[in-house]
Amino acid sequence: MTIRPFAVTDTDEVVALWEECGLVRPWNDARKDIERKLRVQPELFLVAQDGTEVVGSVMAGFDGHRGWIYYLAVAAAHQRLSLGRSLMQQAEKLLVEAGCPKVNLMVRSTNEAVIGFYHRLGYEQDDVVSMGKRLIADT
Repeated sequence: MTIRPFAVTDTDEVVALWEECGLVRPWNDARKDIERKLRVQPELFLVAQDGTEVVGSVMAGFDGHRGWIYYLAVAAAHQRLSLGRSLMQQAEKLLVEAGCPKVNLMVRSTNEAVIGFYHRLGYEQDDVVSMGKRLIADT
């Protein structure tokens, strides 16, 4: 198992992985999200590879104030093998190297298993309300 930077040739496998993991939503075009990431800090977009197969991903970003984690995904057959932990550790390492003092992420409130996963990694729930506004429609 290796963790490496995303390559454009990974696109189809990564989108399929995100679909398998339930991360894709109708209002977000996953391919457009990838295109956008490749224009901004592409070095913070990682995949895990087992042989020739992409089996994990994590997308990170840093705006100079906070880091963010998106699209952490591990294929079902590779879950519970510490791959998600390894992807997060690598993303956190890259964020620290960029000077990032704190990282945030969002988890759907109903996804108790994933919330537990992040708790085990040392993440705490912040007392905030997440708000968003769509500036560019994907659909």
